[in-house]
Amino acid sequence: MRYGAYLPNMMHIPVLTQPWERDLTAADVVRVLRLAEELGFEFGVVPEHFLIPGEHIALSGDHYFDATTAQAFLAGATTRIKMLSSVTILPLHHPVVIAKAIATLDWFSNGRSIVGVGVGWLKDEFDLLRVPFDKRGRMADEYLAAMIELWDSESPCFDGEFVSFDNVGFNPKPVQRPHPPLWVGGDADAALRRAARFGDGWIPWLTQPQDLPARVDFLRAQRGFDDRPFEICYSLAGLALGDQHVVTNDPRAKPGRDVQQVIDSCCGLQALGVTVTSVLPPPLPDCEAYLDFLRWLAADVLPAVA
Repeated sequence: MRYGAYLPNMMHIPVLTQPWERDLTAADVVRVLRLAEELGFEFGVVPEHFLIPGEHIALSGDHYFDATTAQAFLAGATTRIKMLSSVTILPLHHPVVIAKAIATLDWFSNGRSIVGVGVGWLKDEFDLLRVPFDKRGRMADEYLAAMIELWDSESPCFDGEFVSFDNVGFNPKPVQRPHPPLWVGGDADAALRRAARFGDGWIPWLTQPQDLPARVDFLRAQRGFDDRPFEICYSLAGLALGDQHVVTNDPRAKPGRDVQQVIDSCCGLQALGVTVTSVLPPPLPDCEAYLDFLRWLAADVLPAVA
């Protein structure tokens, strides 16, 4: 099992975000990430949204970053830890532009980007940006194929429904070859087929823990999956939210400060096939307490579930 570090003040979802996070600056977030790097965490996590319609703010908040921009800034403030977007809402980006942004991030960070991609769930956000919500799955599949062509080919050529190019140059390539890891988010069959075809990992959200083995078996049985190394990234914190960020009050999502409880939770996920997770902090008074929580995790939990 490997661990990502929860980065505070990356979002303001009321059920997940603690009050002290809202006053943190970029320098504070960098301080958290640098400690996570020192302690051996695998990556920091950056979510993404662009516009939150007013009727969704109560559940989702309206504080989000452009994931790739934030990843690049945070990678520039560190030396070893990787940065995961969870997730880049792919249909809301032009594929050539986001492929260039990710290649730029990977080049300047010397290969420390992990690209989490999803098709999005907030229809009103798509409507505001005039992107067809009902085509987002087809768009994501085509965008991924086009991005991989740009990253992998020395003479990129692509002819699709939504994007086409030929006789073009695209450099620099990402440092990671053939391209940065692609972890596909989502729970529907289409998301798992997308992960099997394009991905190096899967980030479920609404899937219940007990259903993970069956869903992983489904993924591995899909066309395009070639038994390559593959990550399953799952955190129990996600159980706090249901569809469209509705609060579930699932007791399994509540973080604890009991060593054995956290170890048992991580071991339970590992037994279900999870390879990467993160542990949300319990209620804390301030950022200093969160830094102590990371130290506690690194000393007492991470070595026990290696």
